[in-house]
Amino acid sequence: MAGRIREEDIKRVRDASPIADVIGEYLQLRPAGADNLRGLCPFHEERTPSFYVRPSRGVFYCFGCAQGGDVIAFVMKHDHLTFVEAVERLAGRAGIQLRYEEGSAAPRSQQSYRTRLLEAHKVAHEYFMEHLATPEAAPAREFLAERGFDAQVAEHFQLGYAPAGWENLVRHLRARRFTDKEILDSGLASPGRHGPMDRFRGRLIWPIKDLAGDVIGFGARRLDEHDTGPKYLNTPETPLYKKSQVLYGIELAKREIARRQQAVIVEGYTDVMACHLAGVPTAIATCGTAFGTEHIKILRRLIHDDAELGSGISRAQIIFTFDGDEAGRKAAERAFAEDQRFVNQTYVAIEPNGMDPCELRQHKGDAAVRELIAQRVPLYEFALRSTVDQYDLDTAEGQIAALDAAAPIVASIKDWSLRQRYAVRLSGWLGLPDEKLVLRRIGQQGRQGRGGRRAAPRPEPPGQGALFLVDPNDPKLFLEREALKLALQYPAHTGPEFDEIEPEAFVAEPYAKVRHAIAEAGGASSGVAGEAWLERVREHAPDDQVRSLVTELAVEPLRDQRPNGAGEPDPRYVTAILARVQERHVSRRIAEVKSRLQRVNPTERPDEHNRLFGELIALEQYRRGLLERGIEGL
Repeated sequence: MAGRIREEDIKRVRDASPIADVIGEYLQLRPAGADNLRGLCPFHEERTPSFYVRPSRGVFYCFGCAQGGDVIAFVMKHDHLTFVEAVERLAGRAGIQLRYEEGSAAPRSQQSYRTRLLEAHKVAHEYFMEHLATPEAAPAREFLAERGFDAQVAEHFQLGYAPAGWENLVRHLRARRFTDKEILDSGLASPGRHGPMDRFRGRLIWPIKDLAGDVIGFGARRLDEHDTGPKYLNTPETPLYKKSQVLYGIELAKREIARRQQAVIVEGYTDVMACHLAGVPTAIATCGTAFGTEHIKILRRLIHDDAELGSGISRAQIIFTFDGDEAGRKAAERAFAEDQRFVNQTYVAIEPNGMDPCELRQHKGDAAVRELIAQRVPLYEFALRSTVDQYDLDTAEGQIAALDAAAPIVASIKDWSLRQRYAVRLSGWLGLPDEKLVLRRIGQQGRQGRGGRRAAPRPEPPGQGALFLVDPNDPKLFLEREALKLALQYPAHTGPEFDEIEPEAFVAEPYAKVRHAIAEAGGASSGVAGEAWLERVREHAPDDQVRSLVTELAVEPLRDQRPNGAGEPDPRYVTAILARVQERHVSRRIAEVKSRLQRVNPTERPDEHNRLFGELIALEQYRRGLLERGIEGL
């Protein structure tokens, strides 16, 4: 196959890409027992984490949607890449030069198209950064200086300048052997009468990156008053850039967001810069669109705040900062509509004089920016106060009108205890001492909101058919499942003892197929371990469902609660599980022999009767030994 990556290079990439480090760049992982990490699944919406990573085995698995595999599979699934594209991305991350079947490196025509677009953005970014120091870019540097950003800051945030002219960047990219189609598809140019023309011209440039740190688009600020284009111009929708899924500054802020359990949402690029410089390194911004569901998913995976789900208490904080004008207030109210998708607390921080973080830092210094964030108020409170302030509370009519306007907001709060507390506070803000009236009005709004609506059918988790080949909680199959987990996760501890278990001991068909794949891979005593062992077993699995089950079993924690200090299973537990699996199989054999023995007349067929009787005695003795081993370890 033309352009196929050499197998030894794929192995190098996999070995140089620790799965916990790679996945940790996309979402927060926390310890979950011996050699296990856990986080919120990036492949389906969930509040309680069911996504597990097993670093020592190099695999991940989600028990909610059945997605699983190695580090390459994760990048493929998360970033919607082909196998080759995922390997190329990981190779770039690890600094590995890939070799292809036909030569020492892939011809450009054989590189994945997505990789080509990323490379075009990288070249364009370098081009823009180089031009920020040119005489033509003086207005861009002045713009930054006026807002308190010097050359060192510009370098830190990797800002650039797009020179004026219609084809400067296009010619530069062509010289680097990018095709016109690649240049247009990347969003770096727009179609013109005579071919592609630069999209960004005479503007200050901000690079927009994904979680992995790759440049996927740009934001550009108009500098010339004669420029009739928009004040801010962003990359259009492209195969790389989806504005509903990108957040400016996320690659800089992600680790602090995870560490501090906090994200500060600001409105502009310069606000992100101001916050980071002022000591608020969790600031990020949307790019030409309102903060929405896809942004929420990204933050929830980073923050991973689920420990106290259902209690109404949360340590994580999402803080929105908006201009103090009406537009900012409406933006805050829109954010309120999305708030309950979080498992965390959401706040609003608005400067009384209407200054954004960049202006605040410029006029009052870094401490003022930090103080703005520190004085945040809960988003519920902000939405209610903003609504109430629109009415004349000095009149009875105004009070009741404000109550009717605010009641739906309180009624929409899902947490019952929090809803009750805000109802009492609303009573005080309105100057209505009759709390029962307020509660009654809110209750009516809640019933009206629910009335006449049919609950939407609950969608089945993706991949559920593949996941539940067998009930993982079936007590009758517990021993079979645990034995397979031991053989896949700790082959050196099970070795010949597992391999001696007859295949027929696994009565569940999916488990029997996994047992067969283990045998075909050389058995637990083959001497292979870790990622190589799991990869070999998966290669011998008969289909994708069994491969998925292998990954699931390789990640699922053991039921034993007595791991030793090295995070390995208690040897007694290993012996007990394997002995009990074999004992159950022997018990079934004993029942079969007894049944046959009852059907044999000892007078008519004495030889067969004696043979079966001797077999029964041997099986009973073997069973007693297995029982003793099993009882000792469980």
